Amino acid sequence: MKQAVHFGAGNIGRGFIGALFSQSGYHVTFVDIADQIIDQLNDKKQYQVKLATDQQESVTVENVSGLNSLKQEEEIIKAISKATYLTTAIGPNILPHIAPLIAKGLASRVKETDEKLYVIACENQISATDLLEGYILENLDQDTKEKLADKVYFFNSAVDRIVPIQNNEGSLDVLVEPYYEWVVETNESIPAVEGMTIVKELAPFIERKLFTVNTGHAVIAYLGYLKNKKSTIDQSLEDAGIVEQVKKTLGETGAYLIKQYGLDADEHQQYIEKIINRFKNSYLNDSVNRVGRSPLRKLGPNDRLVRPAVEAKKSGLSFTNLAKAIAAALLFDFNEDEEALKLQTMIKEHGIATALKEVSGLDENSEITKEVITHYNDLKK
Repeated sequence: MKQAVHFGAGNIGRGFIGALFSQSGYHVTFVDIADQIIDQLNDKKQYQVKLATDQQESVTVENVSGLNSLKQEEEIIKAISKATYLTTAIGPNILPHIAPLIAKGLASRVKETDEKLYVIACENQISATDLLEGYILENLDQDTKEKLADKVYFFNSAVDRIVPIQNNEGSLDVLVEPYYEWVVETNESIPAVEGMTIVKELAPFIERKLFTVNTGHAVIAYLGYLKNKKSTIDQSLEDAGIVEQVKKTLGETGAYLIKQYGLDADEHQQYIEKIINRFKNSYLNDSVNRVGRSPLRKLGPNDRLVRPAVEAKKSGLSFTNLAKAIAAALLFDFNEDEEALKLQTMIKEHGIATALKEVSGLDENSEITKEVITHYNDLKK
């Protein structure tokens, strides 16, 4: 049986990428540090992926196992040596931490086989696989790096599927939305995986997704949090003011995308409406606290709020609604989120402009920063 090694046995790994490999006839070896999940994977060897619909349809994911990255290094290296695909869905911030282990696996593999391995980081981050490749190469000597040529391929990808916090304590089963998209950039002819779309240029797809799905989700979360800290995403969209603000913000990101990539304006507007309707799915029961978490990462210079604002400004387009979204993110003070608390401390001690410079790379006197501060003061009232 064909083999895939997937780093990250969380809900996204099991409910999305791992499930697609299983449905495509692969045995999936999940790599994680969570003992309970790894033990269950090895014991049950299957789980259910349930769709967030009226019918609650489910798919059985079989041919799965697990390895602990802290305790089973040799076994993971062996698994990498036999795999066709190596993928991740572990969070961009974790990629540097798993890279040394992957490097060991690749160093061992290229000595044993000339079979091709395809490495894809399935993260909410532009060029995530490029980042992972860089971290891996830092852990390899020059001779091994040269041996990777024509044996190990690194492909960037864009992934899109909403997987909410699960009410499945002790279970491997995962609830996911029916919609998904997995786009991989390559000119190579690669082994088929059900649900994978191959494109020659990824940038339009990944920016369209990041600046529509992720931007929209964040706007709803941060504005919804300000209105009602205990609400869910779909409940927040019952507020006409929030819906209007989301549409205005995605209108700004859309204007940039249309100008940058020549997208059809009507088709992109339909895409925006489809995304907003996805967010209205009450079966996902997705809290504003979950979607808003990790604001430091989400306010990063290349992420869903700041990047489109900067690009819009460069293109001479409106960014005022994106500035309002950034301001709302700065007010996210959920006390169970470490990044939120750190952000609030930064603002309290140094002010908005300095915090934005450190977190988002925005000049303290930039037009975006000035507009964010104006919105921040208005929202705080």
